[in-house]
Amino acid sequence: MSRHAYRAALLHMLDDPSRVPAAEAHAYHPDGLLLVEDGHVAAFGAWDALGPTLPEGTPVEHLPGRLIAPGFVDAHVHYPQVDVIAAWGAQLLDWLNTHTFPAEMAFADRAHADAVAEIFLDQLLANGTTSALAFCTVHKGSAEALFEAALARDMRLVAGKVLMDREAPAGLTDTVDSGRADTEALIRAYGGKGRLGYAVTPRFAVTSSDAQLAMAGELLAAHPDVLLHTHMSENRAEIARVGGLFPWAGDYLDVYERFGLLGPRSVFAHCIHCDEGVMGRMAKAGATAAFCPSSNLLLGSGLFSLKRACACGMSVALGTDVGGGGSFSQLHMMAEAYKIGQLQGDSLDPLHAFYLGTLAGARALHIDRRVGNLLPGKEADFVVLDLAATPLVARRTGRARTLAETLFVLAVLADDRLVERTYLAGRLAHARGGA
Repeated sequence: MSRHAYRAALLHMLDDPSRVPAAEAHAYHPDGLLLVEDGHVAAFGAWDALGPTLPEGTPVEHLPGRLIAPGFVDAHVHYPQVDVIAAWGAQLLDWLNTHTFPAEMAFADRAHADAVAEIFLDQLLANGTTSALAFCTVHKGSAEALFEAALARDMRLVAGKVLMDREAPAGLTDTVDSGRADTEALIRAYGGKGRLGYAVTPRFAVTSSDAQLAMAGELLAAHPDVLLHTHMSENRAEIARVGGLFPWAGDYLDVYERFGLLGPRSVFAHCIHCDEGVMGRMAKAGATAAFCPSSNLLLGSGLFSLKRACACGMSVALGTDVGGGGSFSQLHMMAEAYKIGQLQGDSLDPLHAFYLGTLAGARALHIDRRVGNLLPGKEADFVVLDLAATPLVARRTGRARTLAETLFVLAVLADDRLVERTYLAGRLAHARGGA
Protein backbone atom coordinates (compact mmCIF):
# COMPACT_ATOMS: atom_id res chain seq x y z
CA MET A 1 0.00 0.00 0.00
CA SER A 2 1.16 3.51 -0.86
CA ARG A 3 0.70 5.77 2.17
CA HIS A 4 1.73 9.37 2.82
CA ALA A 5 0.66 12.00 5.35
CA TYR A 6 0.74 15.79 5.10
CA ARG A 7 0.65 18.13 8.07
CA ALA A 8 -0.58 21.65 7.23
CA ALA A 9 -3.64 23.87 7.55
CA LEU A 10 -6.59 22.06 5.92
CA LEU A 11 -9.82 23.39 4.41
CA HIS A 12 -12.67 21.90 2.44
CA MET A 13 -16.36 22.54 1.87
CA LEU A 14 -19.11 20.20 2.98
CA ASP A 15 -22.12 22.09 1.59
CA ASP A 16 -23.32 25.37 0.12
CA PRO A 17 -22.85 28.11 2.75
CA SER A 18 -25.63 30.14 1.14
CA ARG A 19 -28.07 27.38 2.14
CA VAL A 20 -26.73 26.01 5.42
CA PRO A 21 -24.94 27.69 8.34
CA ALA A 22 -21.29 28.41 7.58
CA ALA A 23 -20.11 26.23 10.47
CA GLU A 24 -21.85 23.24 8.86
CA ALA A 25 -20.71 24.10 5.35
CA HIS A 26 -16.96 23.77 5.84
CA ALA A 27 -14.24 22.08 7.87
CA TYR A 28 -11.05 23.94 8.72
CA HIS A 29 -8.08 22.77 10.75
CA PRO A 30 -5.28 25.32 11.30
CA ASP A 31 -2.99 22.40 12.19
CA GLY A 32 -4.34 19.41 10.32
CA LEU A 33 -3.46 16.01 8.92
CA LEU A 34 -4.28 14.68 5.47
CA LEU A 35 -3.56 10.98 5.07
CA VAL A 36 -3.48 9.57 1.54
CA GLU A 37 -3.53 5.84 0.82
CA ASP A 38 -3.41 4.40 -2.70
CA GLY A 39 -4.60 7.62 -4.28
CA HIS A 40 -7.55 8.15 -1.93
CA VAL A 41 -8.12 10.17 1.21
CA ALA A 42 -7.82 7.96 4.28
CA ALA A 43 -8.10 10.68 6.94
CA PHE A 44 -8.70 14.43 7.16
CA GLY A 45 -8.78 16.26 10.47
CA ALA A 46 -6.91 17.88 13.33
CA TRP A 47 -3.29 16.84 13.84
CA ASP A 48 -3.74 16.43 17.60
CA ALA A 49 -6.52 13.91 17.07
CA LEU A 50 -5.17 12.00 14.07
CA GLY A 51 -1.39 12.21 14.43
CA PRO A 52 -1.19 9.61 17.21
CA THR A 53 -3.30 7.17 15.17
CA LEU A 54 -1.00 7.07 12.14
CA PRO A 55 0.27 3.58 11.26
CA GLU A 56 3.87 3.10 12.31
CA GLY A 57 6.34 4.13 9.65
CA THR A 58 3.96 6.46 7.79
CA PRO A 59 6.00 9.25 6.19
CA VAL A 60 4.73 12.66 7.34
CA GLU A 61 5.57 15.81 5.41
CA HIS A 62 5.26 18.93 7.55
CA LEU A 63 4.20 21.97 5.50
CA PRO A 64 4.02 25.01 7.80
CA GLY A 65 2.64 28.14 6.18
CA ARG A 66 0.67 26.13 3.65
CA LEU A 67 -3.02 25.52 3.16
CA ILE A 68 -4.09 22.17 1.70
CA ALA A 69 -7.46 22.25 -0.06
CA PRO A 70 -9.32 20.17 -2.65
CA GLY A 71 -8.28 20.75 -6.23
CA PHE A 72 -10.37 23.42 -7.93
CA VAL A 73 -13.11 22.42 -10.38
CA ASP A 74 -13.64 24.62 -13.45
CA ALA A 75 -17.28 24.38 -14.54
CA HIS A 76 -16.76 26.01 -17.95
CA VAL A 77 -13.61 26.41 -20.05
CA HIS A 78 -12.59 26.21 -23.74
CA TYR A 79 -9.36 24.33 -24.32
CA PRO A 80 -9.03 25.44 -27.98
CA GLN A 81 -9.02 29.09 -26.92
CA VAL A 82 -5.64 29.04 -25.15
CA ASP A 83 -4.17 31.04 -28.03
CA VAL A 84 -6.80 33.80 -27.87
CA ILE A 85 -6.71 34.45 -24.13
CA ALA A 86 -6.24 38.21 -23.64
CA ALA A 87 -7.49 39.00 -27.18
CA TRP A 88 -8.53 42.65 -27.43
CA GLY A 89 -11.84 44.12 -28.42
CA ALA A 90 -15.45 43.47 -29.32
CA GLN A 91 -18.32 41.70 -27.60
CA LEU A 92 -19.42 38.10 -27.91
CA LEU A 93 -20.58 37.61 -31.50
CA ASP A 94 -17.83 39.77 -33.01
CA TRP A 95 -15.28 38.18 -30.67
CA LEU A 96 -16.27 34.71 -31.90
CA ASN A 97 -15.81 35.69 -35.54
CA THR A 98 -12.64 37.73 -35.02
CA HIS A 99 -10.75 35.54 -32.54
CA THR A 100 -12.39 32.23 -31.65
CA PHE A 101 -13.40 30.76 -34.98
CA PRO A 102 -10.02 31.42 -36.68
CA ALA A 103 -8.22 29.82 -33.71
CA GLU A 104 -10.50 26.79 -33.76
CA MET A 105 -9.93 26.18 -37.48
CA ALA A 106 -6.39 25.04 -36.65
CA PHE A 107 -7.73 22.06 -34.69
CA ALA A 108 -8.37 20.17 -37.90
CA ASP A 109 -4.67 19.33 -37.47
CA ARG A 110 -4.35 16.63 -34.81
CA ALA A 111 -0.75 17.56 -34.03
CA HIS A 112 -1.88 21.10 -33.22
CA ALA A 113 -4.69 19.75 -31.04
CA ASP A 114 -2.26 17.50 -29.16
CA ALA A 115 0.13 20.38 -28.48
CA VAL A 116 -2.59 22.72 -27.22
CA ALA A 117 -4.12 19.99 -25.05
CA GLU A 118 -0.82 19.62 -23.21
CA ILE A 119 -0.47 23.38 -22.68
CA PHE A 120 -4.09 23.61 -21.53
CA LEU A 121 -3.75 20.87 -18.92
CA ASP A 122 -0.42 22.27 -17.77
CA GLN A 123 -2.11 25.62 -17.13
CA LEU A 124 -5.03 24.07 -15.25
CA LEU A 125 -2.69 22.16 -12.96
CA ALA A 126 -0.36 25.13 -12.45
CA ASN A 127 -3.38 27.01 -11.11
CA GLY A 128 -4.54 24.17 -8.87
CA THR A 129 -7.43 23.01 -11.06
CA THR A 130 -7.74 19.24 -11.02
CA SER A 131 -11.09 18.80 -12.83
CA ALA A 132 -12.84 20.74 -15.56
CA LEU A 133 -15.81 20.76 -17.92
CA ALA A 134 -14.27 21.70 -21.26
CA PHE A 135 -15.35 22.60 -24.76
CA CYS A 136 -13.36 21.13 -27.63
CA THR A 137 -13.93 22.17 -31.29
CA VAL A 138 -16.17 20.69 -33.93
CA HIS A 139 -13.34 18.37 -34.94
CA LYS A 140 -13.55 14.86 -33.50
CA GLY A 141 -9.74 14.80 -33.26
CA SER A 142 -9.75 17.81 -30.92
CA ALA A 143 -11.72 15.83 -28.36
CA GLU A 144 -9.55 12.75 -28.84
CA ALA A 145 -6.45 14.86 -28.22
CA LEU A 146 -7.77 16.30 -24.97
CA PHE A 147 -9.07 12.99 -23.68
CA GLU A 148 -5.79 11.22 -24.43
CA ALA A 149 -3.78 13.94 -22.69
CA ALA A 150 -6.01 13.84 -19.61
CA LEU A 151 -5.98 10.04 -19.56
CA ALA A 152 -2.18 10.02 -19.57
CA ARG A 153 -2.21 12.27 -16.48
CA ASP A 154 -5.00 10.30 -14.75
CA MET A 155 -7.00 13.53 -14.58
CA ARG A 156 -10.73 13.67 -13.89
CA LEU A 157 -12.03 15.64 -16.87
CA VAL A 158 -15.36 16.00 -18.69
CA ALA A 159 -15.37 17.30 -22.27
CA GLY A 160 -17.15 17.08 -25.59
CA LYS A 161 -16.87 17.71 -29.30
CA VAL A 162 -18.77 20.84 -30.34
CA LEU A 163 -21.99 20.40 -32.32
CA MET A 164 -22.36 23.31 -34.77
CA ASP A 165 -24.18 22.96 -38.09
CA ARG A 166 -24.91 26.59 -39.02
CA GLU A 167 -23.85 30.23 -38.59
CA ALA A 168 -20.16 29.35 -38.50
CA PRO A 169 -17.38 29.33 -41.11
CA ALA A 170 -16.91 26.46 -43.51
CA GLY A 171 -14.55 24.02 -41.88
CA LEU A 172 -16.08 24.60 -38.46
CA THR A 173 -19.46 23.02 -39.07
CA ASP A 174 -20.67 19.46 -38.91
CA THR A 175 -24.04 17.98 -39.86
CA VAL A 176 -26.76 16.33 -37.84
CA ASP A 177 -25.57 12.91 -38.98
CA SER A 178 -21.83 13.49 -38.64
CA GLY A 179 -22.29 15.20 -35.28
CA ARG A 180 -24.25 12.21 -34.00
CA ALA A 181 -21.76 9.68 -35.33
CA ASP A 182 -18.73 11.51 -33.94
CA THR A 183 -20.36 12.04 -30.54
CA GLU A 184 -21.47 8.44 -30.19
CA ALA A 185 -17.99 7.23 -31.18
CA LEU A 186 -16.37 9.50 -28.58
CA ILE A 187 -18.78 8.38 -25.86
CA ARG A 188 -17.96 4.74 -26.64
CA ALA A 189 -14.23 5.40 -26.66
CA TYR A 190 -13.87 7.72 -23.66
CA GLY A 191 -17.04 7.92 -21.58
CA GLY A 192 -16.11 6.40 -18.22
CA LYS A 193 -12.60 5.48 -19.36
CA GLY A 194 -10.10 6.16 -16.59
CA ARG A 195 -11.33 9.31 -14.88
CA LEU A 196 -12.99 10.78 -17.98
CA GLY A 197 -16.55 11.83 -18.65
CA TYR A 198 -18.41 13.08 -21.71
CA ALA A 199 -20.63 16.08 -22.33
CA VAL A 200 -22.92 16.55 -25.33
CA THR A 201 -21.83 20.01 -26.46
CA PRO A 202 -23.89 22.17 -28.81
CA ARG A 203 -22.01 25.49 -28.86
CA PHE A 204 -25.20 27.51 -28.34
CA ALA A 205 -28.64 27.68 -29.86
CA VAL A 206 -27.52 30.12 -32.56
CA THR A 207 -25.13 27.63 -34.17
CA SER A 208 -27.33 24.52 -34.09
CA SER A 209 -30.40 23.86 -36.22
CA ASP A 210 -33.61 22.52 -34.75
CA ALA A 211 -32.68 19.10 -36.09
CA GLN A 212 -29.26 19.18 -34.45
CA LEU A 213 -30.64 20.29 -31.09
CA ALA A 214 -33.21 17.51 -31.29
CA MET A 215 -30.41 15.05 -32.01
CA ALA A 216 -28.48 16.36 -29.00
CA GLY A 217 -31.52 15.73 -26.84
CA GLU A 218 -31.76 12.19 -28.15
CA LEU A 219 -28.10 11.56 -27.31
CA LEU A 220 -28.57 12.93 -23.81
CA ALA A 221 -31.58 10.67 -23.24
CA ALA A 222 -29.76 7.63 -24.60
CA HIS A 223 -26.70 8.06 -22.40
CA PRO A 224 -27.65 8.65 -18.74
CA ASP A 225 -24.02 9.19 -17.68
CA VAL A 226 -23.25 12.09 -20.02
CA LEU A 227 -23.75 15.80 -19.37
CA LEU A 228 -25.16 18.61 -21.49
CA HIS A 229 -22.79 21.58 -21.81
CA THR A 230 -23.68 24.75 -23.69
CA HIS A 231 -24.08 28.54 -23.42
CA MET A 232 -27.14 30.59 -22.63
CA SER A 233 -28.09 34.27 -22.21
CA GLU A 234 -24.55 35.61 -22.27
CA ASN A 235 -25.02 38.67 -24.46
CA ARG A 236 -28.03 40.76 -25.49
CA ALA A 237 -27.24 40.57 -29.21
CA GLU A 238 -26.96 36.78 -28.90
CA ILE A 239 -30.34 36.64 -27.15
CA ALA A 240 -31.93 38.72 -29.90
CA ARG A 241 -30.48 36.36 -32.52
CA VAL A 242 -31.93 33.35 -30.70
CA GLY A 243 -35.31 35.08 -30.69
CA GLY A 244 -35.09 35.52 -34.46
CA LEU A 245 -34.04 31.93 -35.11
CA PHE A 246 -36.61 30.38 -32.76
CA PRO A 247 -39.67 32.68 -32.94
CA TRP A 248 -41.84 29.98 -31.38
CA ALA A 249 -39.81 29.95 -28.14
CA GLY A 250 -41.05 31.77 -25.07
CA ASP A 251 -37.46 32.53 -24.03
CA TYR A 252 -33.91 31.27 -24.53
CA LEU A 253 -34.26 28.45 -22.01
CA ASP A 254 -37.42 27.30 -23.76
CA VAL A 255 -35.33 26.44 -26.83
CA TYR A 256 -33.24 23.96 -24.87
CA GLU A 257 -36.20 22.71 -22.87
CA ARG A 258 -38.24 21.89 -25.99
CA PHE A 259 -35.43 19.71 -27.31
CA GLY A 260 -34.91 17.74 -24.07
CA LEU A 261 -31.75 19.56 -23.04
CA LEU A 262 -32.88 20.91 -19.67
CA GLY A 263 -32.32 18.63 -16.70
CA PRO A 264 -30.09 17.81 -13.74
CA ARG A 265 -27.16 16.94 -16.04
CA SER A 266 -27.29 20.31 -17.84
CA VAL A 267 -24.64 23.01 -17.37
CA PHE A 268 -25.43 26.35 -19.00
CA ALA A 269 -22.57 28.83 -19.13
CA HIS A 270 -23.26 32.47 -18.21
CA CYS A 271 -27.06 32.84 -17.73
CA ILE A 272 -26.51 36.56 -17.14
CA HIS A 273 -29.72 37.97 -18.59
CA CYS A 274 -32.21 35.59 -16.95
CA ASP A 275 -35.27 36.61 -14.99
CA GLU A 276 -36.53 34.87 -11.86
CA GLY A 277 -38.87 32.73 -13.92
CA VAL A 278 -36.02 31.24 -15.94
CA MET A 279 -33.88 30.81 -12.84
CA GLY A 280 -36.76 29.08 -11.09
CA ARG A 281 -37.26 26.66 -13.99
CA MET A 282 -33.55 25.86 -13.98
CA ALA A 283 -33.66 25.28 -10.24
CA LYS A 284 -36.68 22.98 -10.56
CA ALA A 285 -34.93 21.00 -13.29
CA GLY A 286 -31.71 20.72 -11.26
CA ALA A 287 -29.61 22.43 -13.94
CA THR A 288 -26.49 24.45 -13.14
CA ALA A 289 -25.37 27.89 -14.24
CA ALA A 290 -21.63 28.27 -14.76
CA PHE A 291 -20.79 31.76 -13.51
CA CYS A 292 -17.85 33.11 -15.55
CA PRO A 293 -17.08 36.55 -14.09
CA SER A 294 -13.82 37.28 -15.89
CA SER A 295 -15.19 36.78 -19.40
CA ASN A 296 -18.44 38.54 -18.50
CA LEU A 297 -16.38 41.63 -17.67
CA LEU A 298 -13.82 41.37 -20.49
CA LEU A 299 -16.46 40.84 -23.18
CA GLY A 300 -18.80 43.41 -21.66
CA SER A 301 -21.56 40.82 -21.46
CA GLY A 302 -23.18 41.94 -18.19
CA LEU A 303 -23.37 41.26 -14.49
CA PHE A 304 -24.61 37.87 -13.30
CA SER A 305 -26.72 38.16 -10.15
CA LEU A 306 -25.54 35.42 -7.83
CA LYS A 307 -27.85 36.77 -5.15
CA ARG A 308 -30.95 36.34 -7.34
CA ALA A 309 -29.80 32.93 -8.51
CA CYS A 310 -29.39 31.72 -4.93
CA ALA A 311 -32.75 33.17 -3.94
CA CYS A 312 -34.35 31.18 -6.77
CA GLY A 313 -32.63 27.99 -5.59
CA MET A 314 -30.55 27.67 -8.77
CA SER A 315 -27.29 25.73 -8.63
CA VAL A 316 -24.25 27.82 -9.55
CA ALA A 317 -20.59 26.89 -10.03
CA LEU A 318 -17.57 28.92 -11.09
CA GLY A 319 -15.93 28.82 -14.52
CA THR A 320 -12.91 30.56 -16.01
CA ASP A 321 -14.27 30.56 -19.58
CA VAL A 322 -10.77 30.78 -21.02
CA GLY A 323 -10.15 32.34 -23.57
CA GLY A 324 -12.96 34.85 -23.03
CA GLY A 325 -11.84 34.80 -19.41
CA GLY A 326 -8.45 36.23 -18.63
CA SER A 327 -7.04 33.63 -16.23
CA PHE A 328 -6.96 29.90 -15.54
CA SER A 329 -7.06 30.60 -11.79
CA GLN A 330 -10.24 29.77 -9.91
CA LEU A 331 -8.93 31.88 -7.03
CA HIS A 332 -8.82 34.82 -9.43
CA MET A 333 -12.39 34.01 -10.51
CA MET A 334 -13.46 34.25 -6.87
CA ALA A 335 -12.14 37.80 -6.75
CA GLU A 336 -13.82 38.67 -10.05
CA ALA A 337 -17.10 37.24 -8.77
CA TYR A 338 -16.75 39.41 -5.68
CA LYS A 339 -16.30 42.51 -7.85
CA ILE A 340 -19.41 41.71 -9.87
CA GLY A 341 -21.35 41.34 -6.63
CA GLN A 342 -20.01 44.66 -5.36
CA LEU A 343 -21.34 46.42 -8.45
CA GLN A 344 -24.79 45.10 -7.54
CA GLY A 345 -24.66 45.79 -3.81
CA ASP A 346 -23.96 42.18 -2.86
CA SER A 347 -20.69 41.28 -1.09
CA LEU A 348 -19.79 37.66 -1.86
CA ASP A 349 -18.67 35.79 1.25
CA PRO A 350 -15.20 34.23 0.75
CA LEU A 351 -16.36 30.80 1.93
CA HIS A 352 -19.24 30.89 -0.55
CA ALA A 353 -16.77 31.81 -3.28
CA PHE A 354 -14.52 28.91 -2.25
CA TYR A 355 -17.52 26.58 -2.44
CA LEU A 356 -18.31 27.79 -5.98
CA GLY A 357 -14.79 26.92 -7.12
CA THR A 358 -14.60 23.46 -5.52
CA LEU A 359 -17.57 21.39 -4.36
CA ALA A 360 -20.15 23.28 -6.42
CA GLY A 361 -18.21 22.50 -9.58
CA ALA A 362 -17.92 18.83 -8.64
CA ARG A 363 -21.67 18.71 -8.08
CA ALA A 364 -22.33 20.38 -11.44
CA LEU A 365 -20.15 17.77 -13.17
CA HIS A 366 -21.76 14.94 -11.17
CA ILE A 367 -18.36 13.85 -9.86
CA ASP A 368 -18.88 14.95 -6.24
CA ARG A 369 -18.98 11.34 -5.02
CA ARG A 370 -15.33 11.17 -6.05
CA VAL A 371 -13.86 14.68 -5.76
CA GLY A 372 -14.78 18.20 -4.64
CA ASN A 373 -13.67 17.87 -1.03
CA LEU A 374 -11.32 15.66 0.97
CA LEU A 375 -13.67 13.39 2.86
CA PRO A 376 -12.23 9.93 3.53
CA GLY A 377 -12.76 7.60 0.60
CA LYS A 378 -12.60 10.30 -2.06
CA GLU A 379 -9.89 10.55 -4.67
CA ALA A 380 -6.93 12.55 -3.39
CA ASP A 381 -7.03 15.48 -5.81
CA PHE A 382 -5.67 18.38 -3.81
CA VAL A 383 -3.67 21.58 -3.95
CA VAL A 384 -1.00 22.98 -1.65
CA LEU A 385 -1.33 26.77 -1.42
CA ASP A 386 1.64 28.80 -0.23
CA LEU A 387 0.50 31.51 2.18
CA ALA A 388 3.85 33.25 1.74
CA ALA A 389 4.16 32.87 -2.02
CA THR A 390 5.14 36.53 -2.41
CA PRO A 391 6.24 39.12 0.13
CA LEU A 392 2.89 40.90 -0.20
CA VAL A 393 0.87 37.70 0.21
CA ALA A 394 2.97 36.75 3.24
CA ARG A 395 2.46 40.15 4.84
CA ARG A 396 -1.31 40.15 4.27
CA THR A 397 -2.00 36.53 5.27
CA GLY A 398 0.22 37.05 8.32
CA ARG A 399 -2.12 39.80 9.44
CA ALA A 400 -5.38 38.04 8.59
CA ARG A 401 -7.57 37.57 11.65
CA THR A 402 -10.03 35.03 10.23
CA LEU A 403 -10.18 32.22 7.69
CA ALA A 404 -12.50 34.34 5.52
CA GLU A 405 -9.98 37.17 5.48
CA THR A 406 -7.19 34.80 4.47
CA LEU A 407 -9.28 33.39 1.62
CA PHE A 408 -10.14 36.87 0.42
CA VAL A 409 -6.48 37.89 0.39
CA LEU A 410 -5.58 34.78 -1.61
CA ALA A 411 -8.34 35.50 -4.14
CA VAL A 412 -7.57 39.18 -4.63
CA LEU A 413 -3.81 38.62 -4.88
CA ALA A 414 -4.09 35.35 -6.80
CA ASP A 415 -1.78 34.11 -9.49
CA ASP A 416 -0.13 30.77 -10.14
CA ARG A 417 2.67 31.52 -7.65
CA LEU A 418 0.22 30.69 -4.86
CA VAL A 419 0.02 27.08 -6.07
CA GLU A 420 3.05 25.27 -4.71
CA ARG A 421 1.87 21.79 -5.71
CA THR A 422 -1.08 20.06 -7.35
CA TYR A 423 -1.86 16.38 -6.79
CA LEU A 424 -3.99 14.01 -8.87
CA ALA A 425 -5.13 10.84 -7.11
CA GLY A 426 -2.35 11.30 -4.59
CA ARG A 427 0.35 11.71 -7.23
CA LEU A 428 2.29 14.95 -7.67
CA ALA A 429 1.13 16.40 -11.00
CA HIS A 430 2.55 19.93 -10.74
CA ALA A 431 5.24 21.59 -8.65
CA ARG A 432 5.87 25.32 -8.79
CA GLY A 433 9.07 25.97 -10.72
CA GLY A 434 9.23 22.33 -11.74
CA ALA A 435 10.84 21.39 -8.44
